[in-house]
Amino acid sequence: MIKVTIYKEHNDFVRITTDGHANFDEYGRDIVCSGVSSIVINTINSIEKLTDATLHVESNDDKGFIDCAINNPNHDSNLLMKSLVLGLEGIRVSYSKKYLQIIIREV
Repeated sequence: MIKVTIYKEHNDFVRITTDGHANFDEYGRDIVCSGVSSIVINTINSIEKLTDATLHVESNDDKGFIDCAINNPNHDSNLLMKSLVLGLEGIRVSYSKKYLQIIIREV
């Protein structure tokens, strides 16, 4: 299962972590893992390129781990993160909670 944890502080998105693999299908054919990875990485890249927020990112592909801290979050980075949540919820609805857990925490 992929566990995505999104951290908010006073209505600002400040961190996202992903951990694990969906195990929906074999490696290289796992569309759930591919979908989650694609939208998470695209969101991180978009925040970095299209907003004034700065990021600190660590990852480990073998473990399915990404940790992205969003420094100085703003309206644009928050909008992109809301879009990420929408996309993740769509994947979870389409493929079951068995493969993807989404946690939103206030810090």
